[in-house]
Amino acid sequence: MVAYFSLFGASFLAATIFPASSELVLAALLSSGYDAFWLWLVATCGNTLGASVNWWLGTYINRFRNKLWFPVSEPQLIQAQNSFNRYGIWCLLFTWVPIVGDALTVIAGILRVPFILFLTLTAIGKAARYALLIGAVDCINAYFSGLPSLCVQIP
Repeated sequence: MVAYFSLFGASFLAATIFPASSELVLAALLSSGYDAFWLWLVATCGNTLGASVNWWLGTYINRFRNKLWFPVSEPQLIQAQNSFNRYGIWCLLFTWVPIVGDALTVIAGILRVPFILFLTLTAIGKAARYALLIGAVDCINAYFSGLPSLCVQIP
């Protein structure tokens, strides 16, 4: 159970503005024999919840725009909002991308994207990412161990 909580914590932190990596924790647990479905579910939930914190912060950050300590200049913020609007709501499917994804989640909060829509698109993107990551780790483990795998066997 501790392993799953560790993965949840790493996944949560990786989705926030704090630098963290959930991929290594996930790969280590998968290689240790933990169930792939539960790892996928825990990582997806943790990462999606972390992104939701960023969305929530974005909804409140606008009130501090004119403060000297505000980390983003007005032109940078306007450029980020314009980019988000240019690519549309569907860019939330890519919130798993390092660095860019964190900014997307905060901008979605600033622009008041409806939370349910935000949550749905973000969860889909993050779930697909972790599924692909689990598949890749499975293939690598199978290749080096000679065990059967879900990946396509190359003759």
